[in-house]
Amino acid sequence: MPKITVAIPVYNVKSYLEKCVRSVLDQTERDFELLLIDDGSTDGSGELCDHLARQDTRIRVIHQENRGLGGARNTGIEAALGEWILFPDSDDWLEPETLERALRAGERAGADIAAFAFRTVDEAGRELHVFREDLPVDVGLDVAARREVLLAAPSAWCRLYKIALFRETGVRYPPRVWYEDVRTTLKLLPSCKRSVYTDYVGYNYLQRAGSIMNNLNLARNREILDAFDDILDWYRKQGLFDQYKDELRHLTLVHVYLTASVRVLRQDPRHPLLEEFQAYLLREFPDYKEDVYHSRLTRNQRLALDLLDSGRVSLLHWIFRLKDALGRGRS
Repeated sequence: MPKITVAIPVYNVKSYLEKCVRSVLDQTERDFELLLIDDGSTDGSGELCDHLARQDTRIRVIHQENRGLGGARNTGIEAALGEWILFPDSDDWLEPETLERALRAGERAGADIAAFAFRTVDEAGRELHVFREDLPVDVGLDVAARREVLLAAPSAWCRLYKIALFRETGVRYPPRVWYEDVRTTLKLLPSCKRSVYTDYVGYNYLQRAGSIMNNLNLARNREILDAFDDILDWYRKQGLFDQYKDELRHLTLVHVYLTASVRVLRQDPRHPLLEEFQAYLLREFPDYKEDVYHSRLTRNQRLALDLLDSGRVSLLHWIFRLKDALGRGRS
């Protein structure tokens, strides 16, 4: 049996897939299998999966009707033969030592989850930003004792997971929705015995047109409210809400009020979703100004929070328009 299963959901990414696959096959850790889950692709990606599998016996291909990113990851969980599982997106790529370093950190710490740093890149391959967490490095952390672990980036692809964590908890990715990773990661973390973080920058996240981050379908940003309804309800049902209230308050502030609001107001400073986001935060956490993690906000986040709280949304909109224009001028 392989030590690791790398499960890649594939949907209409023919131009990007081979680079992602090659980055897995070139890993310094060799004890893995690669699952390519063709999620109903119509652009020839499924045929490319089969072609790549004929070139390397470590690759298995599963073809299925479209179930969305979450549904494809769930297929990977059910089909995995490895002890650990990783979920790269099919348009991204790994650094050569990602599996080796994450596996070594996870096994040494006796962890169920091993997270690592990542960078964002543009379509020209230029580095945009490196994301490192404010966590002890290569130290096994009891999540109940170090609750700030919940504040790390919730993305599915920057973590190596013990497959038993999914199978014992029954937690799965919701299909056909946005924000499926935040819904799932925040349920897995308090369910694991120990988590570990290594600051090796092991993942390249491509920001391309059509991604959730860049999608101009503003109305779908409302799904962040559905995601946090799901999360907060789960914590209440598990009897964990009071224990993790400080972290849940901060996460709602950051993901709903700040991040989702900024994504919308960059395009439309009068969009009704802006009032919905603020109302949601006030309803769930009327004490949000008592956020004990306020110091973790970046300078830009603090500015955005001040402008949102004071109703100066148009000013914030124009700040981002100017920032975008300056960025285009430098490119």
